[in-house]
Amino acid sequence: MKLDLYMFDGCPFCRKVTNEIEAEGRTDVTLHDIHQNEEDRDTLIRVGGMEQVPCLFIDGKPMYESGDIVAWLQANPQQA
Repeated sequence: MKLDLYMFDGCPFCRKVTNEIEAEGRTDVTLHDIHQNEEDRDTLIRVGGMEQVPCLFIDGKPMYESGDIVAWLQANPQQA
């Protein structure tokens, strides 16, 4: 499963998600800071349809809202 989190430092909702990733010790989520990388920002808008973060792409399908993302992460632990 491919997991890509589009986010930026300073966003409290993004921090909520990244804190969960760190707490779980996950290494299967690739972080994309849209304020540090123009290509990541463009991909978020092109594929997701809007510039809203946090956005977790699960096998290419976007999921928005930090609470939903955290709940999904908790329900789908990293595979060994």
